[in-house]
Amino acid sequence: MPRPRSDDKRNRILGAAIRVIVTEGLRAPTMGIAREAGIANGSLFTYFETKSELFNELYLELKQEMASVAMRDFPKDAELRAQFFHIWRNWGEWALRFPEKRKALAQLSVSDEITPETRATGHTTMAAIGELLQRVRSAGSMRKVPMGFVVALMNSVADATMDQMIQDPGHAKAHCNNGVEALWRMVS
Repeated sequence: MPRPRSDDKRNRILGAAIRVIVTEGLRAPTMGIAREAGIANGSLFTYFETKSELFNELYLELKQEMASVAMRDFPKDAELRAQFFHIWRNWGEWALRFPEKRKALAQLSVSDEITPETRATGHTTMAAIGELLQRVRSAGSMRKVPMGFVVALMNSVADATMDQMIQDPGHAKAHCNNGVEALWRMVS
């Protein structure tokens, strides 16, 4: 009879995968992830049948965490600009607090290992942010531009902003404000 799976061990594997992806990239062997998690390589496959499955689940976990943090304490009754700035600040604070998670997610986001189904699920976790972005652009200069392009712009500005925040944490708040102000002017 198989042993029951442990949430703690699963979380250790996911945490180890983050650290290994950041230091060694997506080609790192599962043996290195298992070693980092403090488990036998075979135990990793009790939780994730393949490395691809591990990466897909990690991608979803990180997207869900990022979306959850971005939407935390969302000011439903505030003006659109205040709502947008609120999400942006939360997103930036997440990246500043968890730079390894952000780097791992960035690598996973461009990986062929992430399936279209997983990407679609990840997109669903970000639906509230997408809806807000749609409202921001609806009356602005980008209203007729395909939403995919607007999202790509937002992600590029977010990456540049977060890089600055992480490289210069003493001025992280100013970098965060500069990034969101630039994006707001571009999109709204």
